[in-house]
Amino acid sequence: MDCRYKRVLLKLSGEILAGKERFGLDYDAVRGICAEVADVAAHGIQIAMVVGGGNIIRGAQTTSIERAQADYMGMLGTVINALALQDVLESLGRPTRVQSAIEMRQIAETVIRRRAIRHLEKERIVIFAAGTGSPYFSTDTTAALRASEIGAECVIKATKVDGIYDKDPAVYPDAVKLPQITYMDALRMQLKVMDAAAFSLCQDNKIPIIVFDMLRKGNLRRLLIDGETIGSTVC
Repeated sequence: MDCRYKRVLLKLSGEILAGKERFGLDYDAVRGICAEVADVAAHGIQIAMVVGGGNIIRGAQTTSIERAQADYMGMLGTVINALALQDVLESLGRPTRVQSAIEMRQIAETVIRRRAIRHLEKERIVIFAAGTGSPYFSTDTTAALRASEIGAECVIKATKVDGIYDKDPAVYPDAVKLPQITYMDALRMQLKVMDAAAFSLCQDNKIPIIVFDMLRKGNLRRLLIDGETIGSTVC
């Protein structure tokens, strides 16, 4: 079977891993997501993942703590999520490696670009944790950066909505879905689906961004294996 892409970067928010909970990890949600990823990986698609930490702590929104310190705390939250994903993926029979931008040798490899690519070539799922390793950068920017480093063909952002809208559909009933939009229009409209640095980095490296609803079962397979048009694309 010819797949739509050979190598992709999947961006997961921490909130998706919280599932029905407002905080922490909902293992039913984690298992559901990992089952979808494992299914796609079994078809030979090389998958790297960047995971957020918003279900543990959101650095940018922690106003009572100095920003850089709060961002480092958020990075550690992403490591917790990465280890949870690794455990579930490996229980499903998919070999996995966690690479952390902050060195912690006992539990994860340090991010090394060539090693990550080699893992992908050996059909191991690579989970990038701890953001960029520096404060003031979001995990969206991390996703764009890692995708550029490993030569991913697209960034797939898993969300709770079915694509990109001109305004928040949860607040505005008249919000209009945008099936396809350019990087420049996304920046001009200040769409909150990803930050400006992430859009710019993907534009510079000609990496399309696909935003879709990860919570609908089978969507990842429909997108990557069946070649269906799912969600919205920034290109």
